[in-house]
Amino acid sequence: MKFTTASVVAIAALVSTGCHAFTPSAQTSARRAVHLSMSTTEAAPTEPKKNPTKKEKRLQYMKEDTFHRRGFKAVREDVENAMDEQFKSELVDELRTNDFVVQKDGVKVHLAKDYGFCWGVERSIALAYEAVEHFPGKTVHITNELIHNPEVNDKLHDMDVQFIEKLGEGEKDFSKVKDGDVVILPAFGASFEEMTMMNDKNVDVVDTTCPWVSKVWNTVDQHQRKGLTSVIHGKYAHEETVATVSFCDDYICVKDMKEAEMVSDYIINGGDKAAFLEYFKNAISEGFDPDTMLDKVGLANQTTMYKKETRAIGQLMQKSMMKKFGPVDAKDHYAEFDTICDATQERQDAIHELVENVDELGLDFILVVGGWDSSNTAHLLEIPQKAGVRSFHIDKSECIGADNTITHRNMAGEIVTEKFILDIEDADKELVMGVTSGASTPDKSVQDSLSSIFLLKKMSTP
Repeated sequence: MKFTTASVVAIAALVSTGCHAFTPSAQTSARRAVHLSMSTTEAAPTEPKKNPTKKEKRLQYMKEDTFHRRGFKAVREDVENAMDEQFKSELVDELRTNDFVVQKDGVKVHLAKDYGFCWGVERSIALAYEAVEHFPGKTVHITNELIHNPEVNDKLHDMDVQFIEKLGEGEKDFSKVKDGDVVILPAFGASFEEMTMMNDKNVDVVDTTCPWVSKVWNTVDQHQRKGLTSVIHGKYAHEETVATVSFCDDYICVKDMKEAEMVSDYIINGGDKAAFLEYFKNAISEGFDPDTMLDKVGLANQTTMYKKETRAIGQLMQKSMMKKFGPVDAKDHYAEFDTICDATQERQDAIHELVENVDELGLDFILVVGGWDSSNTAHLLEIPQKAGVRSFHIDKSECIGADNTITHRNMAGEIVTEKFILDIEDADKELVMGVTSGASTPDKSVQDSLSSIFLLKKMSTP
């Protein structure tokens, strides 16, 4: 095959810059020049491949021999035994096998029918523990808290796992990660930039990312491929959301229905662009333009958000597009994929059931046990609080004081202390309570908290 000077120049331009760097008309002209200048009827050269997407790069990283996400079988049995000893609870087992009810020391406890550790959290802990056992003598780091549970993270500290230091908003100090070290990625996942950094280093990476989080990443990848802006129902500073938006090109995060309504109003009516950008300045992609980037959107969510609110936000976005573009064309401007975690949904449904039967069961209050930084646990508290049911969110048994006080986190995120059990000295009155726990909470934490309540009631009754 022979090429003219013009065709060689055209090919060089295509190869060196990539067709996407040209305007559509320039791309067409360049390809036509190559085609017409060929002296034979052989096919034109194949166009340069497009740059891989972030998802494709992540999948490439996962194929490396130094990337581990299936655990280490040789140490698995020892890790399983250690986890049973650390996290299992005879009391919670008794509750589960006794129709979720137990009576002891003047206290009657109703356990929510779905509670505590989910499969993704158990998997994450097992992988992290196995990594420590599998790499003896190596320095093991973790890019964040493994899960939002103080006992689990304290255990990792005891195992000499080094937590990457946070320097400020979105900044971490990776300078202590050296060649030959091991880096654990937590259940929330790690950002694309962090994964790229670890891939470029001479380290072993142990990926404990929950599969439900990966599902959200796949969803926002579909948004980008379809030219959609991702509207993410989540807290922009939460580790999981930070990881998710790193796989987006264009995005905006809304933490609740109020912020979703602000976005909806701008979609339909426009508005003060500067004020809009100022309000969402920490929750949008670089160069975000609401005048153009809200014409076509796709919904995704932080997996631990309140499921009913996510669905309501989805309905709001759909109605906004119908109002702006009409019912026929709205489908071309809005896409929704179900990214609500099954475990989150099941635990929310279970506490809904407790709340709906408060009067029938005679509950004095509902106790929610889980890390104070745990988003899924915080949303469990919202359900009884919004229904006007007395309820408390504690992170460990020490929150229950011997002086009949309880230190708890309220819906506003404040840590407060108040009187706990009302009429505690009434020997004739049985205390009736409901209890549940977040998806990152060990059963042992629930047992310890209930044991404190049993002892408090027993010691306070004349």
